[in-house]
Amino acid sequence: MAEIEPEASLKNTATPHWIRVILDIPLTGPFDYRWTSAVPVGTRVIVSFGRRKLIGIVIANPEQPGYDVKLIKPIEQVLEDTEPLSLDWLRFAEFAADYYQRPLGEVVLPALPAPLRRIAAYHGKRSSGGPVARLDARKTLKRVDSVVSTAPILNKEQQSALEAVTAATSFKCFLLFGVTGSGKTEVYLHAAADILKRGLRVLLLVPEINLTPQFEQSLRQRLEPVAGPNGVAVLHSALSDGERLNAWLRVQRGEARVVLGTRLAIFAPISDLGLIVVDEEHDSSYKQQDGLRYSARDLAVWRGSDLNIPVVLGSATPSLESWAHAEQKHYQRLDLTERARAVTLPTVRLVDTRRLKMDHGLSPHLIQAMRDRLENGEQVLIFLNRRGYAPALHCNSCGWVSKCSRCTTFTVLHRAAAGRHQLHCHHCGLQQRVPSSCPDCGDQDMQPMGRGTQRIEEHLSQLFSPARVVRIDADSTRKKGSAQALFDSVHAGEVDILVGTQMVAKGHDFANLGLVGVLNADAMLFSQDFRAPERLFAQLMQVSGRAGRHTGHGEVIIQTGYPDQPVYQALIKHDYAGFARFTMRERKAALLPPFSHQALLSAEADDLNLAIAFLEASRQTAVDWTQENFGDNRITLYDPVPLRIVRVDNVCRAQLLIEGTHRPSLQALLKHFLPHLSTLPEARKVHWQLEVDPLEI
Repeated sequence: MAEIEPEASLKNTATPHWIRVILDIPLTGPFDYRWTSAVPVGTRVIVSFGRRKLIGIVIANPEQPGYDVKLIKPIEQVLEDTEPLSLDWLRFAEFAADYYQRPLGEVVLPALPAPLRRIAAYHGKRSSGGPVARLDARKTLKRVDSVVSTAPILNKEQQSALEAVTAATSFKCFLLFGVTGSGKTEVYLHAAADILKRGLRVLLLVPEINLTPQFEQSLRQRLEPVAGPNGVAVLHSALSDGERLNAWLRVQRGEARVVLGTRLAIFAPISDLGLIVVDEEHDSSYKQQDGLRYSARDLAVWRGSDLNIPVVLGSATPSLESWAHAEQKHYQRLDLTERARAVTLPTVRLVDTRRLKMDHGLSPHLIQAMRDRLENGEQVLIFLNRRGYAPALHCNSCGWVSKCSRCTTFTVLHRAAAGRHQLHCHHCGLQQRVPSSCPDCGDQDMQPMGRGTQRIEEHLSQLFSPARVVRIDADSTRKKGSAQALFDSVHAGEVDILVGTQMVAKGHDFANLGLVGVLNADAMLFSQDFRAPERLFAQLMQVSGRAGRHTGHGEVIIQTGYPDQPVYQALIKHDYAGFARFTMRERKAALLPPFSHQALLSAEADDLNLAIAFLEASRQTAVDWTQENFGDNRITLYDPVPLRIVRVDNVCRAQLLIEGTHRPSLQALLKHFLPHLSTLPEARKVHWQLEVDPLEI
């Protein structure tokens, strides 16, 4: 790992000056160049690398270069249109690179807005001084007017939690464990206001893009009187390049004192940071699934520790890793056991579907409950975490089922425009027309198999006509701003029945929602992934929390064929602590996280045998080193196995799980054997990647 040189060590030496640079390329680096003077650490530079010109970051001005002086090229251009990246920020990036086993350049450069790392932005025909100069020339920052809202009076539990956070004068990680509707957001806002009054700045992370508009409005109303007009900057992946560059510059220049964003915002170049908040800390959206496979939650805790400031992790269903840290007193748990408003938690009822006659997947109990709520003028949410019209199309005559030609999975039946249907693969994106007859036997009577949100929406529109039914899922919210528009219609009372996937489960405060119906929850019960019950409990607890937040007589009906499962029994009692105790006992007995630490080596190839062969060779390399250096059972290397969906887009996939009870030993192994993987003969025919602390196995 490259060592970042403190700025204080820069000094003028005889010309030429040696400049150490990191680049976003799949080579470890760093790389040495020369310049006529020292270049501050954190500065962007344009350099020649092979036949290409690249933008890199200066990390040191060494006394001597690391290789032959004759081979060292000059820097092409020093870019001075932004302030150098701070040493605090570079130290943070270096930790991320070190822990997640990636070259430093592959961490630092992708964290910058695209225009700041794009050569064409400086050397193109319309470069005009670079992207920052162009932005500043045309930028007229529009003030976002927001109605200032009065902060509500906190209850005793909220006040106690707030006092604990604001009293922390150094690093401390708080787990804010509050039931849905308990007012965790109010604790965040009060704490943020306190930090801002001290002249410090605040970083708030949320898991999903569609949560930022609602959260942003609350932040502006409550914090701009302290942070100043336009004192809130928003960072997430749906921003255009220009919007992201503008927000990023406002953060780096200190114009924005509050940063709100999704996981990428953990890399915001924010100085004078006084508080980090991670809302819904358990959410898997905080884990990046490609490139640098980081956990924004875990990096938030490290960044808070490094800066010696408090960190708040909030959730009604904390991850078991965070729960374990609280149990071991590494984190301080702050409990909010009551809803902020004087309303009770919703009643959770299980409907055993095994002997019931169902109407398009709906039980008589759920249908009657929906009628009662609608007649009472209340809204209903039907939760089904399966988009599309039906999971597959099948032939009753011969058993043919629609399958993707490029993946080992079924194609999903979708309702398209003008009532037409198409078959979509949710893995590779393949879209096909629905065949007019069975490809195997020619029978024209093919039927949808199962139900997705489109099919449920269609049936409910007929069953409860003229009730207004709206569907919110990834298909209905593809256009920018469409999700917020749909949620606004729900809040405005223009919707009677809302059908949605997990998009509707998180963070939304529906004032008139009285009933939540949950369909097909059992699909996650028997997953091969040991984390599936934890995800299911969190998902159901979250969506249940949408009911009765203002009325206090909310009801949740969960249809299941397995009502005795511990997940459901804990949900009836709103008993996360009981579920956590049960699950932790199981994990401890099996030595699964949080009682062990994992890394996953994945390989992809045209032929599955090639991927398996590479993983077997990698495993043997790791076994040899482990036995030589440890000689005990601290590291377990499992046999390579194909993924459950083996082939995606004609690429076969396999994985090797590496597990250890001692994190430093696991990290030591990864650091040793990673450089050897590219030298294996089998590596030439595969694409491989390593993920530390994987969430899905």
